[in-house]
Amino acid sequence: MKRILKTGLSLVIVAALSACATSSPDVIQRGDAQRLLQVQDGVVLSVRPVVVDGSQSGVGATAGGVVGGIAGASVGGRREGAIVGVLAAVAGAVAGNAVERMGTREDAVELLVQLKGGERRAIVQAKGSEVLNPGDAVILVTTGSKVRVTRAPR
Repeated sequence: MKRILKTGLSLVIVAALSACATSSPDVIQRGDAQRLLQVQDGVVLSVRPVVVDGSQSGVGATAGGVVGGIAGASVGGRREGAIVGVLAAVAGAVAGNAVERMGTREDAVELLVQLKGGERRAIVQAKGSEVLNPGDAVILVTTGSKVRVTRAPR
């Protein structure tokens, strides 16, 4: 029983840690360090607050289902424990999924930027420490298919 509880607790911890992922422009991914990135100059045309929906990888549902199933199975006798265990596993999975989704949800901004050549780009990124406003000179830093926007150096 202790081993099963430790496994369930481990899954809950993994789900909680996976919720710590961010798309903040202030956090640079390890693979992007010491890599040559493309930089473009632009001007912010508009800034709009948005919310990036949380992820549903299945880790939260799995962890919730395991914990719920273990907790429910210990109720009553053998038959009652099996029934309650299944119901608690389903309820735990639903709750775990909701916790994961809400834990990975982020406040963000949608930036409309005009590049020096006249082209326009729309970028959504998590809110960072910089507050960008229309008219601000910015740089777009691109690595692979990811882009972050930051204030241009003066």
